[in-house]
Amino acid sequence: MDPTRAFVKDVKRVIIKVGTAVVTRTDGRLALGRLGALCEQVKELNSRGFEVILVTSGAVGVGRQRLRYRRLLNSSFADLQKPQLELDGKACAAAGQSGLMALYDALFSQLDVASSQLLVTDSEFKHPDFRMQLIQTVNSLIALRVIPVFNENDAISTRKAPYEDSSGIFWDNDSLAALLALELKADLLVLLSDVEGLYSAPPGEPHSRIIHTYIKERHQGEITFGDKSRVGRGGMTAKVKSAVYAASAGTPVVIISGFATDSIIKVLQGERIGTLFHQDAHLWALPKEVGAHEMAVSARECSRRLQSVSSEDRRKILLDIADALEANEKSIRIENEADVAAAQQAGYENSLISRLTLKPGKISSLAKSIRILADMEDPIGHVLKRTELADGLVLEKTSCPLGVLLIVFESRPDALVQIASLAIRSGNGLLLKGGKEAMRSNAILHKVITGAIPDTVGEKLIGLVTSRDEIPELLKLDDVIDLVIPRGSNKLVTQIKESTKIPVLGHADGICHVYIDKSADMDMAKRIVLDAKIDYPAACNAMETLLIHKDLLKTKGLNDLIVQLRGQELKHRRGGLVSWK
Repeated sequence: MDPTRAFVKDVKRVIIKVGTAVVTRTDGRLALGRLGALCEQVKELNSRGFEVILVTSGAVGVGRQRLRYRRLLNSSFADLQKPQLELDGKACAAAGQSGLMALYDALFSQLDVASSQLLVTDSEFKHPDFRMQLIQTVNSLIALRVIPVFNENDAISTRKAPYEDSSGIFWDNDSLAALLALELKADLLVLLSDVEGLYSAPPGEPHSRIIHTYIKERHQGEITFGDKSRVGRGGMTAKVKSAVYAASAGTPVVIISGFATDSIIKVLQGERIGTLFHQDAHLWALPKEVGAHEMAVSARECSRRLQSVSSEDRRKILLDIADALEANEKSIRIENEADVAAAQQAGYENSLISRLTLKPGKISSLAKSIRILADMEDPIGHVLKRTELADGLVLEKTSCPLGVLLIVFESRPDALVQIASLAIRSGNGLLLKGGKEAMRSNAILHKVITGAIPDTVGEKLIGLVTSRDEIPELLKLDDVIDLVIPRGSNKLVTQIKESTKIPVLGHADGICHVYIDKSADMDMAKRIVLDAKIDYPAACNAMETLLIHKDLLKTKGLNDLIVQLRGQELKHRRGGLVSWK
């Protein structure tokens, strides 16, 4: 659990505000998938004992779709040639409210959850009796595990135009949610948006970065707001205004993406996602947030200094890193053991825990590998091809560093050491994102490695990305990062390829097969097969399938091999024994 989110342990009553951009698609129709995921999260929270209250937008958008369709059906061809006037917002609200609530009711009914509708206007909150009755009604519904669903009744609101007039006690559903958080004494207000949180600038701009904890004194002057929501009233500006209001009155607020299927659950688990507003945030000693762009630029500047030093100097850096790893082996093992214990407690699979564990002798083995790499031939500056284009004009193809690499890898902390060593030998800057289960191990290894890099190059040559939220920001930096290498599932590779303009060195679904031909030396084949599967069975390149020539199926050599494999009591992740056809 992130230290800034420790307060969620005491959260009981939660208000969730769903924005119009979350409720509807870009064409204005209802986003059924997102609404279904939202209702499933509410159902999960309800079953855990949380008191959940929804504040929803979207009625005007739904009504506009309905009324446009009715107007089209009732129009003559001549009518359609005339300029089409914009539909009245209040009429749209009246036409859409029933449809929106019917959808919520249908979705919740499928999950065996009861819901109720409460329509309010700003003028009603002026009366103390109304507020008292509202509190009693909500408490009665919650006691019965019924989900109250609030919306402003735009159809009869005294506001002149629902999307323009910001007068009154509340002026949109964001401010209504903040007001209800105070009236109903909520422990947490969650504002769902179409972005991951509050950014320092519009999210599409390359230098923008997400702000995980909003501090008014620090951030108020540095944030640049973009256009308002494509369909709602105020967009992020309205959300921040409402969040500041609620947080200053004592209700913590988190702005998160409503497009993710589990974002609300993650907030209540204490994960550092979205942007937190808290009345005590200015008292916290928050670490300085290094933006993705700043981290990438620093890696680029350091890589250029690394490229300017001699091959012998790069060799010495690697030797110093090898020495530093051995000198800090005890500290590294302590952090790694903490990661392993946490993974076991969380119920991770044995194969992942095996990859996560730095076994005895692993640090020495890594140090030895780094020294071997240091003594290899320098990969930079080799003339690979020379072509004489004309008399006195020669074109040379020379090996050179790529620049800055972004590498996303799995739970193996030893991969961090291997990748960093290769990057230094080849003169490249590096940004690393490892698995969250290896967080402590990666942090100590990164600290040891960067501590061995001289000031003439700079420890920011290798940046460690600690949050998944920073990956989308990094993937925008095609002006700084030169290559992305995702090491993981095919789904991860595909997602990254679709999310960036940076070249991606990806891979397809690999197969790890070993084939024994009928002419093979069976003793050698046994040693190869056993090593391929037994040496490191949890690794992604461990043997998955053994292919056998059909002439070997009933031989003693194959039977002996199968007995040895079964004797190891291996837990195969996938694959099996098949015959060669």
